[in-house]
Amino acid sequence: MADGAPGGPVLRLFVRLVRRPLLPAVRLWRRNIQLRVVAATLLMSLAVVLSLGFVVIAQVSKGLLDAKEEAAQSQAAGGFAVAQEKANTPSTVDGPDATDNKVGRDASTWMNSLVKQLASGGQTAFEVVALGAGPGGQPDGQPGGPTVSGVKGARASGNVDPTASVPPQLRREVNHATGTFKTFSQIRYTAGAGDKAPEPALVVGKRLTDINGDPYDLYYLFPLTQEEESLNLIKVTIATAGVFVVVLLGAIAWLVVRQVVTPVRMAAGIAERLSAGRLQERMKVTGEDDIARLGEAFNKMAQNLQLKIQQLEDLSRMQRRFVSDVSHELRTPLTTVRMAADVIHDARVDFDPVTARSAELLAGQLDRFESLLADLLEISRFDAGAAALEAEPIDLREVVRRVIDGAEPLAEHKGTRIRVLGDTQPVIAEADSRRVERVLRNLVVNAVEHGEGRDVVVRLASAGGAVAVAVRDYGVGLKPGEATRVFNRFWRADPARARTTGGTGLGLSIAVEDARLHGGWLQAWGEPGGGSQFRLTLPRTADEPLRGSPIPLEPEDSRGNRARAAADAAGSRTPPQAPPGPGRPDRSPIPTRSAVAGALPVPADPTALPGNGARVVARPADQAAADRAAADRAGAAGQAAAAQEDGAGGR
Repeated sequence: MADGAPGGPVLRLFVRLVRRPLLPAVRLWRRNIQLRVVAATLLMSLAVVLSLGFVVIAQVSKGLLDAKEEAAQSQAAGGFAVAQEKANTPSTVDGPDATDNKVGRDASTWMNSLVKQLASGGQTAFEVVALGAGPGGQPDGQPGGPTVSGVKGARASGNVDPTASVPPQLRREVNHATGTFKTFSQIRYTAGAGDKAPEPALVVGKRLTDINGDPYDLYYLFPLTQEEESLNLIKVTIATAGVFVVVLLGAIAWLVVRQVVTPVRMAAGIAERLSAGRLQERMKVTGEDDIARLGEAFNKMAQNLQLKIQQLEDLSRMQRRFVSDVSHELRTPLTTVRMAADVIHDARVDFDPVTARSAELLAGQLDRFESLLADLLEISRFDAGAAALEAEPIDLREVVRRVIDGAEPLAEHKGTRIRVLGDTQPVIAEADSRRVERVLRNLVVNAVEHGEGRDVVVRLASAGGAVAVAVRDYGVGLKPGEATRVFNRFWRADPARARTTGGTGLGLSIAVEDARLHGGWLQAWGEPGGGSQFRLTLPRTADEPLRGSPIPLEPEDSRGNRARAAADAAGSRTPPQAPPGPGRPDRSPIPTRSAVAGALPVPADPTALPGNGARVVARPADQAAADRAAADRAGAAGQAAAAQEDGAGGR
């Protein structure tokens, strides 16, 4: 039903009301294997019992009816023989009517006497009905059948309604053929019998002749009450036994499954506690069966895991302590070396050119050494879980401005222009200003360093419960697979590429840890020769889970998006803009601010791990030479800018 259709909301409300009580049962059914096994056993047992019950009842019913039919036919055959014998010997009619010359009266009296005599021999075993010959068995002169001379109506014993108890089909068979016929029907009684209910019966009939030689129909009605009671007793017995068997099988299945499921549940609970860090948990093992062997194997596995985890924790603790101790211990000699280097650096004007250059290099490398020590200390705090977040509401536009102001000297040296989009509206989030600024500084400085002198675009956006900052460059980009490795410690896209900013190789590793500390994402996208984009997504409110990002990870001006746009606008004569290349150092096309501000949140990334959701476009063959030329130019520029200092890490 459509949403706007009448009754749509009512139907949905009804479905919710019906589903709500069923949810706990569905959850229990999905989580409880013991319940499913017992329920399946009960259903299969019930199906088997019902099938056997139907077969047994059908066989018993058939046996009872066959025996009844055989006895009834034998009894009726004797009665028919006696009736015909009495018709052939009229002298057997007693009373003053025997010498009466009115044949009809003699026949009527004889018929009454015959019915009484035949029924008296059966007592309650059967009843006798005599009907005049004709389809309906009507009395003389009644419509619906031929008139039978000498018979004054239907006669029956035991207050039986003769016309209602004998089926019309049986009457027609008896009237139109010779022999004995039978069928199942009900014995219905007249008002003189009180409120006696109809009884199932076997009706056997045959065409005979009376004392005048006129035909009439004689029927024997054998009640099936006793057989019905026997069959009902058998049904009740089978049903009771079936219910007992089903319940018993269910109880047996529950006990058997419980013996298997209980250790499995125990193992699952212990595994959950082990995963929570309680490594001393063990299963209770009793006996020597398969379950006991499973418990022993589980305990051995848990013990080995505990041992290995403890060894790894000890090793990790030693490594962290070593890094921390070395970092702290190096500060004292580094301070001394720094003091001596500053003295030498200040006096370099009195040195010869080679010594003066050495003093400058010494000062630059000491700056890098200090940055490396600071990064190592920060990494050790992350590894030890001692990093603390000091979140407060901040405007990311202010953070971006400070970062750009600090990166302007390097950008001017590189001939790069830094543009900011989406800064017309406040972008507020609860975050640690120092850590966010460190992340953005790494991203902007890396973009400037790897941007090959082209524009660097910084986008800000806010939507829903998330804020995002994306840094886009149009430099060498990333090769396939590099977007997932760019956050590794000391990883470099090109080991032969010089570090012109004095980076330590830990900048992006620290940045991704800062993003995780905020509960956010730091992800990368790139294409060879088409630049790259790094996106930082943070929750607007601290501890709020992210469901999406207001900025797409792949920029709108990527080669893939331009190709899709060109395919959509195939009828247009305007060719898509070519991607920036080494021969085009000036400005690359930048999306409008409205496209960024109006961007809708993309579907949530599956996890917050670095690089997840990143997309790297394969490098076309004609870009290989351009990449090599760009690397050569970057190396030459790096030699010229070796004195530049910054704390950001390289890729």
